[in-house]
Amino acid sequence: MMEYKFLVLDIDGTVTNSQKQVTKKTLEAVTALQKRGIPVAIASGRPIQGVTKVASVLRFQDFGSFVLPFNGARILNFKTMECVYAKNLPLHLPGRLVRDARENGVGIITYEQDRIIAGTEPDPYMQLEAGINQIPIVWREDFESYVKFPVPKCLLTGDPVDLEALEPMLAQKYCHEAQVFRSEPYFLEVTPKNVDKAYCLKHLLEILGIKREEMVCCGDGFNDVSMIQFAGLGVAMANAQERVKEVADYITENDNDHDGIAEVIEKFF
Repeated sequence: MMEYKFLVLDIDGTVTNSQKQVTKKTLEAVTALQKRGIPVAIASGRPIQGVTKVASVLRFQDFGSFVLPFNGARILNFKTMECVYAKNLPLHLPGRLVRDARENGVGIITYEQDRIIAGTEPDPYMQLEAGINQIPIVWREDFESYVKFPVPKCLLTGDPVDLEALEPMLAQKYCHEAQVFRSEPYFLEVTPKNVDKAYCLKHLLEILGIKREEMVCCGDGFNDVSMIQFAGLGVAMANAQERVKEVADYITENDNDHDGIAEVIEKFF
């Protein structure tokens, strides 16, 4: 059997339960793994603040494990908080995207340090993003002229039916400048070209000197597909979207509310 040397976890629907909490059993399993000298990483669409809370609970600061917020547009060593990799959207893109959002009747946000910048009136989906990550929303009607600084991503928010229609249109329009995909039915992510969880994990594997075959990646959502396909062992949670289960090597028996990650650690490490 392959000796796995690296575990990568998505947050929502994977290492946290439906209440967005890490359960005791999962915490103990992840901590024990790090104590054995096996690095763990969190790869999430969340901004840095939203990842920090979960990484702290999992004691990443004690072991020098890694976080990849913004779907991998940043890689940070959580012990030293050193940023070892960063990629941003082209500077002109947020201004164009806010026009697309307004024309199509959907919302748009981006991130500035420890706050969310909204280019349209805050909607319930933005409130959800702010609540999960515990950061405030600032609505800037001058979004186009205000967002002149480098950003790791923009997030379009709205009714799943509207975003489903918009996704192929924007993917085509910006195919040379950005990646466009949905992380949740109501979130349409626009990230730098060549930024997805797999692409950024490739960089991290080089830093760690670990082979792709020795990596286990676990997730449940559309934005986990790339890393699950890329991993030596790709794991879909029992509660994962069907598309994710189709590409996985292993589907957990237990979902995220019943310590599916502890199951993976017991079985493969």
